[in-house]
Amino acid sequence: MATYKLSQDEITKFSQDGYFIVKGLFDDEEISILRTAIETDSNLKEKLYNRFDASGRKTNMATWNHPGDSVYGLAARSRRVVDTIEALLGGEIYHYHSKLTAKEPYEGGAWEWHQDYGYWYHNGIVFPHMASVMVALDQTNEKNGCLQIVKGSHLCGRIEHGVLEGEQVGADARRVEEILNLMPIEHIELEPGDGVFFHCNSLHRSDQ
Repeated sequence: MATYKLSQDEITKFSQDGYFIVKGLFDDEEISILRTAIETDSNLKEKLYNRFDASGRKTNMATWNHPGDSVYGLAARSRRVVDTIEALLGGEIYHYHSKLTAKEPYEGGAWEWHQDYGYWYHNGIVFPHMASVMVALDQTNEKNGCLQIVKGSHLCGRIEHGVLEGEQVGADARRVEEILNLMPIEHIELEPGDGVFFHCNSLHRSDQ
């Protein structure tokens, strides 16, 4: 089992940049179990649906609110995840939702610039006192459409979101353009088992 303890440098990076990467957050055996569950967990399969981008390319995804007793629920409740988020946010946390994104490399749909809080705000979440963790099940890099985060963009606050071409909801394009003129885009390249913790107001996207 992989072990991990948050460092002060990572807390500082989260505060300044809005994200940080943890290499080997989950080990090879754990990732193998999580990947197998995609094929064998009937409850997970029932939750899968398609979301299309502006070019008509699709991404398979599933979202659920209750963590449940599946291996994904256990991963979300693991001490290395819970303790880290509690330290970053400064108190007891709760599980808002989980999401599985199954995107075919080079062929799957892109995700436009958005903030997670851009959605959650409209679900009655008053304060942007939330964070996400993404765990890579496969290698992700710039060539196959890895996650991109605008460094420091969480400091810009919540941006208005609206329906974009296709089926996605994204951040206001004019405000995004202004931010991109001031802040750099970081490509989050990960190996299986690596994780990235990021603030709910961090602007992020991915290419196809």
